[in-house]
Order: sequence, then C-alpha cells, then structure tokens
Amino acid sequence: METFSYHRPASVADAVRALGAGSDAKLLAGGQTLLASMKLGLTAPSDLVDLGGIAELHGIRSEGDKLVIGAMTRHADVANAAEVRTAIPALAALAEGIGDRQVRNAGTLGGSLANADPAADYPAAVLGLGAEIRTDRRKIAADDFFKSLFETALEPGELIVAVAFPKPQRAAYVKFLQPASRFALVGVFVAQTAGGARVAVTGAGPCAFRVPALESALSTRFAPEACNGITVAPGGLNTDLHGSAEYRAHLIPVLARRAVAAALG
Repeated sequence: METFSYHRPASVADAVRALGAGSDAKLLAGGQTLLASMKLGLTAPSDLVDLGGIAELHGIRSEGDKLVIGAMTRHADVANAAEVRTAIPALAALAEGIGDRQVRNAGTLGGSLANADPAADYPAAVLGLGAEIRTDRRKIAADDFFKSLFETALEPGELIVAVAFPKPQRAAYVKFLQPASRFALVGVFVAQTAGGARVAVTGAGPCAFRVPALESALSTRFAPEACNGITVAPGGLNTDLHGSAEYRAHLIPVLARRAVAAALG
C-alpha cells in the first residue's frame, strides 16, 4: 500500500475542502471496497478523507412521508432501527441481509451508493422506492442516479449526505445470493406506491435498473400471478462464472413473484 495523507474532518464543508485540496483524494466511508482496493494496489489515493467524524452524516429520521437516512449510517443500524422496521420493513430486511456481520457493522449507505457495485443490495431499494439522493450540492432522483458499471451521476468532489426514502404502501426485497460473498446474483425489490408499482433489479446488469413490463402488470394487479408470462430479454445482462445472462433474465420474474408474495405477507 502506498503512502497517503489522512484527514478526519468534522463537517461536510471541511470534507469537501479536503477532497478538493488533494491531487487524488478519496472519500473514506466504511472502507469495505476502498481499503481492499488499496491493499491490492488497484488504487493509490494521495489523500483519504475519513467521513466517520461528521455527525450530520449519521442518523435516521422521519420527514413527512419520507424516511431520511444519513449517508454514514451503517447497514446494521438501518437493519436494527425501529423507525426503519416500522416505516419500511423491506429496507430493514435488505440491510440485514448485506454481507456478513463485519460488513454490516462497517459498511455505510452512502458508501454503497457512491461505489455502485453492480451486485450491491442498496441500489435496488433506492431505485425500487424512488428515493432521492441528497448531496452537498443538490438532490438527485434515483431514476437519474445509476448510470453504468460503477458509474453514477455524482460529479467529481460531490458528496452524498443523505437519502430520502418515500414510505411505500408495501414492499419486499428478494435476492438469489452468491453464497460465498452474499452479493446478489440477482436481487429484485418490489414496491407498491400511490403512483403504481416499482420493480428494481440489482446483480443482473451493469447497474440497478427497473423493469417496466413487471411494473405495468403489478400496477394493474399487485399479486404474484401478475408476473406470470412476463419475460426479460437477456441482452445487456451480466454473464460470469456464477450465471449466464439468460439465467439472470429467467430469475428476474421468478424473484419478482416471490417479492410480491412477501410484500403481501
């Protein structure tokens, strides 16, 4: 691992300044991806800006019909928070299924979204619930946030401060996990909202995406049977040693049916 300068700012403004001052500075949230990449020599930042000491980035609160979660809130805290379990139980369940106990106690919501791993769980919830990503500069709709493989709408030096999740009528997340990593081979988040059904998929493509055909069917009838006969084209989906694009395409409506059944209880 190469040498670097370490910063631990106490405010978002200080973090942004430190990030801009380094020649190749990186933000450090939970460190679950960045530190491993540094150890492998895949990245060598000039500066690490540790966000752990910024109080305003932590915490969970209700804001009208939305649940607002700070970017540095740990997965374990989301999973265990009474506010989340009451308002959006599907989100708490999703957080509880991320990685292992060590990952859940170190990894953060904002870090996961900024990294945008194609098999991460949180992107499915953010997109499935139609959440709003709040940064130090603006508010970004979930539909505009995920762009491609490890690519988001974040601009250089832009920092996620919180995510606002609308409270759905009902929702559920089901994933077919890779047993060693517990990443989603395919994960499907289904939500019934006042504006209709939303279906978001992770693990199957370069980034999280929605499935309009499933959304249309479930908006008409929110029942597992509504998913019957709907197919997803494998073009553009991931193929790797764990599964082909065709296999992942097959799993999407299967998992959607299971998610709807779980949402209905």
